[in-house]
Amino acid sequence: MWDNLQILGVAPIFNVQLILNGVTVAAVFCLVAYGLALVWGVTSVKNLSQGDLVMMGGYGAWELARHGVHPILALIPVSAIMFAFGWIIYKLIIRRVIQLDLFTSLLATFGLAITIQQSLNLAFGPDVRTVESGFGQIKLFGGMIEITQIKVIAFGLCVLLAIAMVLFLKKSRMGQAIRATAQDPRAARVLGVDTDLVYAMTFSINAAICGAAGVLIAMIWVIQPFYGIAYSVRAFVIVTAAGLGNLPGVIVTALGLGVLEQYSGFVIGAQFQQATIVGLLLAILIWRQMTLLRQRKSLQ
Repeated sequence: MWDNLQILGVAPIFNVQLILNGVTVAAVFCLVAYGLALVWGVTSVKNLSQGDLVMMGGYGAWELARHGVHPILALIPVSAIMFAFGWIIYKLIIRRVIQLDLFTSLLATFGLAITIQQSLNLAFGPDVRTVESGFGQIKLFGGMIEITQIKVIAFGLCVLLAIAMVLFLKKSRMGQAIRATAQDPRAARVLGVDTDLVYAMTFSINAAICGAAGVLIAMIWVIQPFYGIAYSVRAFVIVTAAGLGNLPGVIVTALGLGVLEQYSGFVIGAQFQQATIVGLLLAILIWRQMTLLRQRKSLQ
């Protein structure tokens, strides 16, 4: 570990490489976290199957690639299929737990996560898979820094998707209904908003976002039926740290998490990257709890 730290000090160019890698992959984390924050803020459901929806999108891209569809072009059909899947899941499961307690919604989405994992395992097997994008590498500073073109393309696509979501929520009638429901569901119903339709649209949009993120992840990294938990944890870390409804906070936190993950993988080893993320989640939860306790004491 100390040798790796010395390398970062002696050769600052490695820092540039790690930061570029972290920023480009953080865009995908931001996309997944934004979908989680949307569902969490509107329906109050903490979706433990978030990462497994991402894996479904990745396997959708892999299956389409087997039939000659380029993974970039697979973004549209995979997102559409995942939107329909999200609608079905809402009608079958999510709508039944929205008004119930937190434990019930966690149990329901945890069961959904296990079901998705086992279904993907039965359908595609436990092997690790990736989707070839066909793109090369970009070399900077005389070849001292290399970054794959697909990471840059994925970063750009994530930015476009984020802008499209912001415009949808601000300009469209459904987007305004979603925002109104997130602020006060009872008042929205009084004003004539069909909150059940809003909840269904919200969860379906989240599933489509996860599907798009899964396509990008399948090209950048690897997919496997049981890898979804890693992306669920990342999304929870980002949303918990940034807070609901705080899009700038989600972006900044995702960028920070992406860079932190790259540094932890380089300094202490790739095998400890996930431990770093879990430890960060625990630290954030402890800090939040301490903050709440201080607030309660100040009110007494």
